[in-house]
Amino acid sequence: MAGKKTAARVALLVVGGAILAAAVYIMVRRIGLNPELDFGAGAYYYADIPEYEKALDWDVYQAQLPFWVYGLLFLAWGALMYWIWKRIDRKDRGSGSSPE
Repeated sequence: MAGKKTAARVALLVVGGAILAAAVYIMVRRIGLNPELDFGAGAYYYADIPEYEKALDWDVYQAQLPFWVYGLLFLAWGALMYWIWKRIDRKDRGSGSSPE
């Protein structure tokens, strides 16, 4: 069983390292960028969609509530997810099973 975990970790490190190296290589070589369509940091996302802002109905995305309400909802969501995570973690420890 330990051999399978070690092999999986090695494979994960190799694949993760290859993905990271490929991403750095693409950014350094500026592969995929069109010099005529420079959108700054978003160039990798929007370089292939000229005049993309005309494709969306920006008037639809209007805030209906004050900003502080959205901030409060964001914090409440984070607190709820933290509470659920802690409950799950507590149940995992209490079951007597070892993580490894």
